[in-house]
Amino acid sequence: MEQYTIQASSAEELASSVEAGVASGALRPGQQLPSVRRLAAQVGLSPGTVAAGMAELRRRGIVLSEQRRATRITQAPPISSTRAAMPVPSGARDLSRGNPDPALLPEIRSALARASAPARLYGEPQTLPELAALAAGKLRADRIGADSLCVVSGALDGIERVIQAHLRPGDAVAVENPGYAALFDLLRAHGLALLGVTVDEHGMRPPELQAALASGARAAIVTPRGQNPTGAALDRTRARELRAILARAPETLVIEDDHLGALAPEPLHTTVSGRRRWAATRSVAKALGPDLRLAILVGDPLTVARVQGRQQCGPGWVSHILQRLVLDLWSDPAVTAVVERAGATYARRRERFLRRLAARGIRASGASGLNVWIPVFDEAATAGALLGRGWVVAPGAAYRLPGSAPAIRITIATLGDAECDRLADDLAELLDVAGSTRSG
Repeated sequence: MEQYTIQASSAEELASSVEAGVASGALRPGQQLPSVRRLAAQVGLSPGTVAAGMAELRRRGIVLSEQRRATRITQAPPISSTRAAMPVPSGARDLSRGNPDPALLPEIRSALARASAPARLYGEPQTLPELAALAAGKLRADRIGADSLCVVSGALDGIERVIQAHLRPGDAVAVENPGYAALFDLLRAHGLALLGVTVDEHGMRPPELQAALASGARAAIVTPRGQNPTGAALDRTRARELRAILARAPETLVIEDDHLGALAPEPLHTTVSGRRRWAATRSVAKALGPDLRLAILVGDPLTVARVQGRQQCGPGWVSHILQRLVLDLWSDPAVTAVVERAGATYARRRERFLRRLAARGIRASGASGLNVWIPVFDEAATAGALLGRGWVVAPGAAYRLPGSAPAIRITIATLGDAECDRLADDLAELLDVAGSTRSG
């Protein structure tokens, strides 16, 4: 805070001053702000006025205040910053970003060369009929209704459009805890309250979901497999239990985010069947490449109609060139084989790393997906110590809500066999030292 002075003569000016600090890069994600009373003394305003300014910043998703804890800038505030992203040190292995292995993505140059791209004009259908038919078949194979369907620019774009269609600032949403950091940031940016639901290896725990619904959650967002960051995956029993709880709250909006999609070797067990208000997304980013910003959104007719209506008011449609490319890739048996091999490879790498950790007495979770979640005593210290040994991992704070214990997230997508042993050895040594420090 020594590098930036907040200046204000009103609550709105205080909020604008903090936003300006974030935009300039002077206030960093995760940085602690002064207490209300201290800041009031600094700027010459009453504590009530400063508290009102902080409330507005919380509503905008710029700051986060937890009970009995300091107010901090959120990890990904919804405002562009001039500060450059933290570089990865030369020679370090970056296992922090959740990316797929580029070597396991399908080659798209031939698909680009084949793709016919006739001129599409204003007023034409938003979704290519051939892509809609292919996607509907894939979804119905997973027992998800696909009578109402549209194309959006990625899973988070679809989720944002659904919450805009149904929710208002102040509404509460049941989310997985730990859960996807970018989703938390998106919901906070819309002024929504997050009600954390504890997850285990099988996903949301039914009692905690029941408690969130009893507390007034107007929506619930569920990851059926490859949950980020823990790798949880719903099995048949857990999905049935969650559906039974949700059935007692028929007006609750349920959103299912199947971001792993075709990479998942396990079957999908859905929670949205039979609901009045629901939506489900299926992204192509992990299987075909993150730069293919496209996902299929299905839901009840009203929800999909509202999403399409908002699209028409803004971008109009997702590029038909991009839709045609995804259609070509999804229709190519060779690409399907590449994606299936990639899913099997990720599963082997994840399970191999989990075995190496278990052999060293390290508890971790990762039933599916590209990440492994490892509980630690001090995640910032552990991440820093690993960085000193050449490993870049993600501290768990951004993925956690109150009630969730410290951890780190490690992306296994590119983790080689020899690296598994070295990283597991480093973790074992660091966690053993931390345990000795705590006990002694």
